[in-house]
Amino acid sequence: MSSFRFGTVGSPISTPKKPGGSVGSVLHLRTLGLSALELGWVRAVRVTEETCAAIKATAAEQDVALSVHAPYFINLNGDDEEWPKSRQRLMDAAHYGNLAGATDIIFHPGSYFERPPAEVLKVAIPRLAECVQTLRAAGNPVLLRPEMMGKSAMLGSAEDTFEMSKAIEGVQPCIDFAHLHARPGDGSMNTYDEWARMLDAYGTALGPTALQTLSIHLSGIEYGPKGEKEHLPITESDLDLDAILKALKAFACSGRMLIESPAMEEDALLVKQRWEAL
Repeated sequence: MSSFRFGTVGSPISTPKKPGGSVGSVLHLRTLGLSALELGWVRAVRVTEETCAAIKATAAEQDVALSVHAPYFINLNGDDEEWPKSRQRLMDAAHYGNLAGATDIIFHPGSYFERPPAEVLKVAIPRLAECVQTLRAAGNPVLLRPEMMGKSAMLGSAEDTFEMSKAIEGVQPCIDFAHLHARPGDGSMNTYDEWARMLDAYGTALGPTALQTLSIHLSGIEYGPKGEKEHLPITESDLDLDAILKALKAFACSGRMLIESPAMEEDALLVKQRWEAL
């Protein structure tokens, strides 16, 4: 039994038209031998309670673990006019995600707007804490996971996500290895030693058991001096997959590995195969 579940962010490309949708994606993933799906609600949360119930039932029956990728337009550092809209998007993803059986809500934490990270975190952390409080008051147990981001101008360095997670129970990072590789813009963050240092910092910040419930995004990536440009198939990128997998193994990590490359299910099966070969 693998210590990771493997799957895709969004519906696999080869999902048949019928039954289609998220229910069809869950069924199709299973036929491929994959066991995790991140529902890609990245434009908006437009789903009925009835559809959520069907997704939840199918995923439970097929033993597919679910998470949600919340809409892109969330900014924990938004101004007083923008923040209520951002908050609503995150809360909708959490509400309907929970109804659909998702345990984790992945979101992009926002932008620094050229302010120092420490200053931005003073705004972001209380806002995020209030979101978790509201969810718990409503009996919603989902984990909120700020994603590590691929551009240096974005809130979402590894350290940012550790700070948010240390400060708030119910918040954990989403590690995006491709984003971390692209973020410095110089080809660094691509060796076993660099990944080992990051995972060590993760365990130090959040406790060693946190490494057993990781939520990971993986893809190839194209980048420039300012960071991420676009996602690529893993084999068409300079990302050293073996270095990542060896570091994860060395730290006895487990959890979910979700593939965000244009060759989604193909890359998910490739990563699963490489992991099992280790």
